[in-house]
Parts: sequence; structure tokens; C-alpha cells
Amino acid sequence: MEGLAALNAINEKLGVNRGHNRVREEVDNEELLRREERRRRKEEKRRRRIEEEAYERGPDVYDEYLSKERREEIDYRSTREKKGRVVSGQKLERGRDSVYDEKSQATSKWWQLKMRGGGTSSDGSYINSEELAQRKKKRRRNILILLGLIVLILVIAIPVGIAVSKNSGKSSSNSGATDSNGKPSNSNLDGIDQSSIPASAKGTWLDPFSWYDTNDFNVTFTDVMVGGLPIMGLNSTWDDSTRANSNVPPLNEAWKYGTMPVRGINVGGWLVLEPVITPSFFNSFKSSQGVIDEYTLTSTLGTGSAKSTIEQHYSSFLTEQDFVNIQAAGFDHVRIPFGYWTIVTYQGDPYVSQVAWRYLLRAIEWARKYGIRVNLDLHGAPGSQNGWNHSGRQGDIGWLNGTDGALNANRTLQIHDQLSKFFAQDRYKNIIAFYGLLNEPRMTSLDTTSVLQWTTEAATLVQKNGINCTIVFGDGFMGLDNWQGKLQSVPNMLLDVHQYVIFNTQQLTLNHQAKTTFACGGWTAQAKRSMDTTTGFGPTIFAEWSQADTDCAPYLNNVGVGSRWQGTLNMVDTPGGGQNGSVLTPTCPTANNPRCMCDGANASPSAYSAAYKQWLLQFAVAQMESFEYGWGWFYWTWKTESAAQWSYKDGLAAGILPGKVWERDFKCASGAPDYASLGLPEYY
Repeated sequence: MEGLAALNAINEKLGVNRGHNRVREEVDNEELLRREERRRRKEEKRRRRIEEEAYERGPDVYDEYLSKERREEIDYRSTREKKGRVVSGQKLERGRDSVYDEKSQATSKWWQLKMRGGGTSSDGSYINSEELAQRKKKRRRNILILLGLIVLILVIAIPVGIAVSKNSGKSSSNSGATDSNGKPSNSNLDGIDQSSIPASAKGTWLDPFSWYDTNDFNVTFTDVMVGGLPIMGLNSTWDDSTRANSNVPPLNEAWKYGTMPVRGINVGGWLVLEPVITPSFFNSFKSSQGVIDEYTLTSTLGTGSAKSTIEQHYSSFLTEQDFVNIQAAGFDHVRIPFGYWTIVTYQGDPYVSQVAWRYLLRAIEWARKYGIRVNLDLHGAPGSQNGWNHSGRQGDIGWLNGTDGALNANRTLQIHDQLSKFFAQDRYKNIIAFYGLLNEPRMTSLDTTSVLQWTTEAATLVQKNGINCTIVFGDGFMGLDNWQGKLQSVPNMLLDVHQYVIFNTQQLTLNHQAKTTFACGGWTAQAKRSMDTTTGFGPTIFAEWSQADTDCAPYLNNVGVGSRWQGTLNMVDTPGGGQNGSVLTPTCPTANNPRCMCDGANASPSAYSAAYKQWLLQFAVAQMESFEYGWGWFYWTWKTESAAQWSYKDGLAAGILPGKVWERDFKCASGAPDYASLGLPEYY
């Protein structure tokens, strides 16, 4: 009310009553003048009068306001077309200002246009100086009235806007934004002309209108490729000044690997499906359909259904909020597994081809935003390097083995040729800390010499293409001591070891106290020997481990088979299996007396006893301590649908994993307690 009173006082002082009506009256008068001018357009002196009037009178304030939106749209499109995009070379390397600041802003501001007076009389003759002065006075008065109204509106609107802003959350990112149906809003496509996508690109990985999710992608079209891989979706600027937490250096400062431990997390089951992580993909099929891995799943679904199903999973399973939570838990590195179909597919492949590529790039940018360094992990090679479901296809090994073994090994080199050229770009120099050649090649079933030769060739290739970060290769399950003296001619290499107590029946039968003691003693000794080049390879990292003490999680050992713990692991009829892989005798510490059960391990963490929670936490901390005698570790994995002992996210919520990865309430030097005396059963 005070604002309205002030406005009325201004109007009275100017000799104007009822300001709102006065504005309408003046606008109506101006409309009559414009009509009169149009009627006289055929007169002989039309052009001169119009030009002089435009110069002397200038645009009307109200007209300027109405035309603002259209003018800004034109300026925006023009500026966007001229704006530099991500390209290879000098233009690519120009920016480091902001990861999420690509879209150009309109440069013409309607409120900054200079207002000019003057014009002609209604009969077409030139107005005299007195009339001109009166007209200028009238226009100044109109401007003041309009400004008064604007001020009044702002007085009301600004507090409301602030209140709404405070209630809308802290993040300004559109990551994960969804519509009323739960689908990605893709609001960044608004204003993009679909005809701007060339016909040759429509429906390909370059066409954002064919993407299920465009949030946090740059959707301005570009067909620039680096290493034969598109930069489409990336912004041209990035910020490497971020850090994961105060204990570690920012991305643009060196990390002292081998001295400062890596404390990382895997994001498994995302770009490569794993039945134990996302069992919902496999539960709905009958066993007779044989859907046991990503290969058989996509083959059964068919091309169209597979694409929509898999891309929705890519979009929703791992979001920016996960990176927020990963950082909050204290992690400083993230390992991102992906399959070869992220890059290319071959004749007969049913995989969803190349869709995962943009999601991989988006995840890297999210990691950058939160200062988390990245370990690139090629998890599945053409032909399968181990025959396990997490390679994409369960069954026979077709990589460096079988009819197409050499072909598939060469295909994998071609994939690395592309990947290494792409990730050698300047924008990835600080964020990509580890470049993984291949996850878990099963060297116990492959020719060792052939694998070593391939590893040397692959490492040499990617380093020649400009990869300067550490190159990671898998231990192949040969035993750490057997790596002493191998691959010493290739610089900057890191041995990757995965440690579990549940896939080896000798370790599985250890009781809880013995498992903790083994983690403290046995794995610490292994780490020390492996780090010493006189007894092992040298630089060693432990890129997979978990707190699970049984192999009871559904589908952990493949779809449709049981567990070693209960003695129900029958591999005879499963692809790639056989009698030698079966375990038909219960192998829990009690030797089935009392009976070995999976109910306790598979229960919700809320149902765990206090003693079980204590053991799970201390077993995890013991492993962290041991693996930090090497270069550090990556926990497997960040999240699952239901297997809590394989989900750091769930374990964190349940209090059975450290709230911050460096917070340790247990030390190996203090010794493992007798958990049985605390009431923890050994059979569940």
C-alpha cells in the first residue's frame, strides 16, 4: 500500500491522474498516429518524413518492451552460431573457466537502448520547437510512470522470488531433472531447431533429439571427432581446480601415487550389466530363455526394446547425486567399467551400440565437478577375455583364444587406438588418472606369453598416442609373486589385483576372526611383496574388493546357479561352466553342522545383529589398511539393487562401512576379536 501511495503522489506531482489509464491513453494516441502515417504512405514526401520521424522520435518505450523477446532470440541464435565449440587442437584447449557455462547469452539488452525524442505532426508537416518540447515532456512523463510501475512490481516480486529460490534447493544443475512422468525433462533442447541436425546425423549418436536423456549435455550440434569418437555433448570449457576433499590435491596439482593412497569406488553394473548388481533385468525371464548376461538380454529384447531399456538404465542408475554422495563419503577416485560396445559393435552383436559413450563422458564431467579422479576400465573385450557375465557374454573365452581369438585381440587394440587418441586431449590430462587396458583377462585359461605380448603392444600404442597417465593391467589370477620381473620394459605400468575371500573355498571356510586376521596379515604381506620389485612386479593397486563374507548374494555366481556357502553351486549346465567349477558340498565354517544358511547374509542390514555389524565394519577397515600398503584401493561397488554387502551406499547408510573412508575405529595392530564370543554365528 505504501508503494501505491508513493506512485499516486508522483502522478499528482506530474499532473497525471490514474497512472494506469494514462499509459493506456497515451499508447492509444500513438496507435492513431501510426495509422495516420500508414494512410499517408502514398504521399510524395513519405520516405523523408518517416526517416526524419524515426530519427527525431525514436521507438516507443512500450514497443521496445514488447519486441524484447524476439530481439533476444535472434541475438541468441546468432551468437550461438558464432560461439566456439569443443574441437581438437588449439580451439579445444582454450577454456578452463566453467564446466557448465557453454551456452551463450543474448548481448542486446532492451533496457539499455537510448531513448530519443522528436517526430512529425499528425498531418505530416514538421512540428515546431514548442510542440516538440511538449512532446518530449509528455514522453518523459510516460517513462516516469512506466518506471514507477516497474519499481512497484519489483518491490512485490523480488521478495517472492527470493522465498521461492530458498525453497527450490541449492543446486542449479539440471542433472536428473524429470517431468511429471519421471522421464528426463530435456529442457535444454528448448529453442534448438531440429532441422539444424544434418540428415546424415539424424538418429545417430550425434543427434540429441534421439537421446533419451539430454540433461547436462551440450546439445548444440557438432560432428567433430577425435580418434573417430564424437565430442558431441561436451562443453568447451572445464575447471580442474576442484578437489575431492581437503586431504587431497586439486585436479590440477600432482598426486603422489605410491605415497598418498588412492581411496576409490567402482560404479559397476552401470555401463556393463551384472546380474548380481541389477537382478531386476533378469528376474522376469524363464530359465528356459537363457537370459544370463547383457549379450543374451539384449538379444532377447531385440534392437528397439533393448535400446530404450538399456538407455533408461544408463540415465537413472548413476546420476550426479551419486557423485555428490561419493564425494561426501570421502572417495577421491572413481573406477568406471565400460564394454567395447560403448565404442563399436560387430556383425552379429546384439549389444546397444555406442549409446553408453555419451554417458561415460557425462560421468567424467560429473567426477571433475567434484574433484574426483577417474580410472577408465575397459571391462569387456570383443569375444570376452574371461567368459564371465561381467565381460558382457558368459561362456567360452573368445579373446586370444579360439577361432577368432587373434581377430578379437586386434579389435581390442583398435578400440584402444581410438580411446587413447580421444583421452589424450588436454581436457583429460588432469582428470584421467588411470587408463585400464582390460579387466580380468583369465590368464589361467589363456596363453600367458600371448597376453603379455598383447599387453605390451597395447600399452605402447596408447602411450604413443599421448596417454601420459598410469597404465593399468590385470594380474590375470596368476598370483602376485609370479609377476616379478614381467613387463619391466614398459614404463608407467600398474598391476591391478582383485581380492575377495568368497570365491576361494579355503578362504570361505575361515571363521570371522580368521577372515579379519587374514585381511590384516595375509593381504598386507602380499601387498608388501608385490610392491617390492625383487619379489613382485612393483606398483600395485587393489581395484576390487568388498566386505562380503559369503557368496550368497543372488546371481553372484551367475544366473540360475547357487552358492559355495550352501553347496548348491552347480555349473554343469551353465554356459562356460562344468563339473570342475561346481561346489556341491557346503563350505561355511561349520561344515554344515549347524547347517550353512544364506538367510542372514542376504537379510536387510537393519536385521543384522550388533556383532555382525561390528565384524562387517572391522573387516572392511582391515582391508583398507592392508591395501594402502600398495597404491590404494577401489571398493566394489557403489550401489546395487538389493545386495547390500556389495553396495557401499547401502553399507554407509547401515553404519557397516566408514562414514568417511579415512575414519578408522579399528586397527590391525590391535588384533581381531573373537566374534563368536560376541554372539556372531558362523553359519547364519
